[in-house]
Amino acid sequence: MDGGHVYLAGQDITWAPDHVLTNLRRRTMGFIFQHFNLIGSLTAEQNVALPLKLAGLGASRADVRAVLASVGLGDRLRNRPRELSGGQQQRVAIARAMVTRPAVLFADEPTGALDSASARTVLALLRRMVDQEGQSIAMVTHDPAAAAHADAVVFLSDGRLVDRLDRPTARDVAERLALLEAAPC
Repeated sequence: MDGGHVYLAGQDITWAPDHVLTNLRRRTMGFIFQHFNLIGSLTAEQNVALPLKLAGLGASRADVRAVLASVGLGDRLRNRPRELSGGQQQRVAIARAMVTRPAVLFADEPTGALDSASARTVLALLRRMVDQEGQSIAMVTHDPAAAAHADAVVFLSDGRLVDRLDRPTARDVAERLALLEAAPC
């Protein structure tokens, strides 16, 4: 299949012009990257405020501080990325993605650059955002333990949906991955 329509927040954006797509991205989506993508010359507080400024929303200092506190970094507002651990940098990146209150957060291997303890902290934070705040999160990962934190896991192969598991364990995900890798092409 190579056709269809794309809907975001109830709006058909299939043929939307770039400026409309840019505004939608800034106001309805948040992005969490594997390698944080923080600006090294900015403090944690300034990194989190940046999406608000880019979206023309104005950065309320209270909102920025509240979202940093919600990820456990209320005491690290003035630290620059190089002064933070990898897990703390990822939590700043999560706060930056959350600050605009997006309809959906897209997370690309959000624990891939973290040690196991930091990864568990980040996954627990993402799970809490879903359970307590109703945040929608779409996460890409190759880690069965990370995938097991999801409500549903979909498996893609060559750009196609090939399987799905609801409320899986890490073992369920690993077994399904092994079966899919062993399947003939």
